[in-house]
Amino acid sequence: MDTHTTPQAQVWPTLQAHDAPGLIDFLVDVVGFRRNTVMTSDEGVAHAQLDWPPGGGIMLGSFTPDREWSRPPGTFGGYVVAGEPGSGTGIEEIADRAERAGAVVAPLHETDYGSRELVLADPEGNLWSVGTYRGEPRDT
Repeated sequence: MDTHTTPQAQVWPTLQAHDAPGLIDFLVDVVGFRRNTVMTSDEGVAHAQLDWPPGGGIMLGSFTPDREWSRPPGTFGGYVVAGEPGSGTGIEEIADRAERAGAVVAPLHETDYGSRELVLADPEGNLWSVGTYRGEPRDT
């Protein structure tokens, strides 16, 4: 592994899909993830890495119920920190694309803790909360 180009250790959620190529397209076109790697096999998408431009990403593949690492499609829920306005990952940009895609579950709103958030559902039924809240500072 080339440690000069690989990201630092992070949390990478994983999920499976009945239509992995369709889910990849949705996450790239609507949410703003970037395709890094999509590896296919006879069973569909064996592994895909989608990067979140501000940092981190997700991994996904085609649903294979008999594998040791199998999750039913549509059971994932995650929070994505929106990027800077104008970056393609800004909260308004994501909200606009999600609205056009008919994916909005809860429209863009202000929270009582100072975030701007919306909830959307992907074509597999997974729920994605997207917001401007970046978490609290860490104690070192």
